[in-house]
Amino acid sequence: MPEEKVPIYISKTLYERIKREVEESQGEFKNVEEFIEFVLREVLKEETEEPAYTPEEEEEIKRRLRSLGYL
Repeated sequence: MPEEKVPIYISKTLYERIKREVEESQGEFKNVEEFIEFVLREVLKEETEEPAYTPEEEEEIKRRLRSLGYL
């Protein structure tokens, strides 16, 4: 069963810009809606990704940078 959709309103200028991106994507995206869903999913995925370093690793990096005179 397809996911339920809800309307989202964006400016006509932004819509036209996205439409050009879709047309230039050489079939990667079928339409503006698909492009917008892709971008939003990517942004949300980035927010939930693990930090690159653990707090302990960050402290070690800071300690090393301090010892080298960078901090």
